[in-house]
Amino acid sequence: MSEITTATELRELLGEPHPRAATKDRATLHPRDRQWIATSPFVVLATSDADGHCDASPKGDPAGFVQVLDDRTIAIPERPGNRRADGYLNVLSNPHVGVIFLIPGRNETLRVNGRARLVRDAPYFDDMIVKGHRPVLAVEVAIEQIFFHCAKAFMRSSLWKPDGWPQDDLPNAARLAKEVQTNLTETVEQLEQRYSPENYEKLLYSTGG
Repeated sequence: MSEITTATELRELLGEPHPRAATKDRATLHPRDRQWIATSPFVVLATSDADGHCDASPKGDPAGFVQVLDDRTIAIPERPGNRRADGYLNVLSNPHVGVIFLIPGRNETLRVNGRARLVRDAPYFDDMIVKGHRPVLAVEVAIEQIFFHCAKAFMRSSLWKPDGWPQDDLPNAARLAKEVQTNLTETVEQLEQRYSPENYEKLLYSTGG
């Protein structure tokens, strides 16, 4: 095993980025950034606490659910989940976050890095209502860096091409939970009812999830 321990070693191995890649980041939203955000129904929010413990949390809603507040600020609504709040607790101790915006079928992504804060209410919450449910909080991100990321990772993974997907032999969500969470008292049948699409549909915007 040969470990890389310095930036110099890393650069000797990878080389320097092409000037086009090195200079593509911006600090304010371009109209095309706004258009991408308005078309994206899914983001990944990456956070870290003050001690470096990391979390990457998926967030999804109808396209355009992330609000653009101005040329340097976006807001991501909270929707009911498992209430662990790992990412939100991280933000309270370390505001630095990263966000990746995905559009189904597109191999490029939009990346945003900045400083976040948690907001429990604001006038724009009314614009985040989905199926009658207003978010209980939002993550406001003050943008420090924004850029489009190339398509190579999505092309290599065949993410949007079913013909290239690997064979999935994993058990369903209920059986996975029963196998890996040894403290669960529910039976597999009870868990299958809990994880059924019909039950999840009822809990998408309720507080009972």
